[in-house]
Amino acid sequence: MSRRICWAFCVLAASPLAAQDAGREAAYPSRHIRMICPFTSGSTLDVMARVVAERLTGALGHNIVVDNRPGANGVIGTDLVAKAPADGYTMLMTTGSFTGNQVLVRKLPYDTTRDFAPVTQIARSYGLALVVHPGVQANSVKELVALAKGRPGKLTYGSSGVGNITHLVGELFNTLAGVQITHVPYKGAGPAMTDVLGRQIDMTFVSTVFVQPFIRSGRVRPLALTGGERSPVLPDLPTFKELGYTQFEMTGWYGMWFPAKTPAARVSRIHGVMRAAVAAPEFKAKLDEFGLVGVASSPAEFAAFLRNDIALQTRIVKLAGIQPQ
Repeated sequence: MSRRICWAFCVLAASPLAAQDAGREAAYPSRHIRMICPFTSGSTLDVMARVVAERLTGALGHNIVVDNRPGANGVIGTDLVAKAPADGYTMLMTTGSFTGNQVLVRKLPYDTTRDFAPVTQIARSYGLALVVHPGVQANSVKELVALAKGRPGKLTYGSSGVGNITHLVGELFNTLAGVQITHVPYKGAGPAMTDVLGRQIDMTFVSTVFVQPFIRSGRVRPLALTGGERSPVLPDLPTFKELGYTQFEMTGWYGMWFPAKTPAARVSRIHGVMRAAVAAPEFKAKLDEFGLVGVASSPAEFAAFLRNDIALQTRIVKLAGIQPQ
């Protein structure tokens, strides 16, 4: 058989398989997709995940089911996705804890780079608001620092877990301000905020996504924002940089992943839907309401961002003197 005839035969034989593959991708998704949210129901991430799931459901014609799997600063839920079938029917939506865990957890049950297919960075925040309950005798960061220096180790701040950005900023504040405020880890932003409202702990660093009602009602007092610029939803709240903490700039973000080896066409399909969602006026209005900026980066751009964020968080951990656990 000549090479030309052999080549033609191979093409003809492969054509039905290629057609089947194309048909499967055109039909994707054909059933509901599970979105793993590795923090508690009612957390900042949970609120965002449900907004995103609703948008995806409308565009794809199949339900996106949010499945909360909290624990170990997101490691439990994230590991579940790492070990899920790479078929496009299990996705992960989480926060900067994804890269924070890479820096702070000595032995992760998964490989942050090898075991996931980045889809997109959905949005970023203007930073986290440092809030205290009204019983804390401090109306400014300057007053809080003075209070903390007079009571070393007595004041407490809550985080969403060891390695979460809400932990890192607290330790960074301790280092830059020269104070000792005790860290109390929780399984999500919701439980931490609940204990601030109940005056079980003194303060927390929290996303602008859901803190605004508590500020308006006077149940917490905001002191500063960790981002590099003021947030439109809290325009009167100064940044730490404005207050003289020039090395203090951290913002939160939300991203989406599939298990590694998920077909590129399915990754591209979900990215395309998210890109259209972020550009839609009604979705942008919701992000504006939360104090977030839409990103919708490509999978390649998101992968590069993740590498850079790991490097950034490594520097912050060293500056704050945090030891991996």
